[in-house]
Amino acid sequence: MGAIKTFTLSTHSQLFSVPDTNKEYLFVEAGKHPYYAEPYRAESYAIVFIKEGGVRLNVGLSAMDVDAPAMITLGPSVIRFFTKRTDLLKMDVIFFKDTFLLEHHVDPLFLTKFDFFENNERPTLLLKEPFLTKYSKIFDLFQLTQTTSDFHQPQIIRAYIFALIYEIDGYYRQHASAEPAVQNAHPLFTKFRQLLRRHYMQEHKLDFYAGQLHLTPKSLSAAIKKYTGKPAGKWIDDAVILEAKVLLQNKALTVSQVSEMLNFSDQSVFGKFFRANAGMTPVEYRKKFI
Repeated sequence: MGAIKTFTLSTHSQLFSVPDTNKEYLFVEAGKHPYYAEPYRAESYAIVFIKEGGVRLNVGLSAMDVDAPAMITLGPSVIRFFTKRTDLLKMDVIFFKDTFLLEHHVDPLFLTKFDFFENNERPTLLLKEPFLTKYSKIFDLFQLTQTTSDFHQPQIIRAYIFALIYEIDGYYRQHASAEPAVQNAHPLFTKFRQLLRRHYMQEHKLDFYAGQLHLTPKSLSAAIKKYTGKPAGKWIDDAVILEAKVLLQNKALTVSQVSEMLNFSDQSVFGKFFRANAGMTPVEYRKKFI
């Protein structure tokens, strides 16, 4: 994924119209969300505290409405974009790079222990007391530290991020058994989604996924459609298109290189596939960002 362009902290500063601090973390208080309508990845982790109102969050191939009070946790590899849900929206966001958080930490794999950052099925947390009060106070401390602390600010911010991560993890551990069953929890669909996340950049054919699940393509497609309303082939196409849109926003990559990264036989085949699923050619899509 090294060649895939990601949103930098500077990009987020511009989107939220706040000064670029040139640090490895960024705290934002926002009265509205600067909706960016195209899918993207970010170089940093993000923890979002929705205090009032709500947003529509698109994460990977999932879409969900998130209403206050709620928390959103996003890791760098997650493809995401937000769309407007309510006129009223107040939220705080702490962005941070792993290199900042783990600068003096003995375990370089610390963040991988918390699957809520990279799990497309679990990016949101609906807040209830006493956790709501605890999270609110931590975000108040982020704001106070940013506006009043000249000494040791990075060290203090880092400590609050650690505290927030542990609090979120504690909530999940305490309430895991109480979480309602969701559509995505169906065993076959779960296995299919896991395979899709691992192989979509190289495997675009339904036959591959059906073979891995010991089903015929027709049986797999019918089963997935029954549970989700969308056949398996459409899930595959949507995953490839989502990745293609992210890659095409990286102007350092040619359309031919994007085609190769997604394992199309040639650029022409990729172009036909993209147009059929996105309603425009890859070049036309790229021109939107010039």
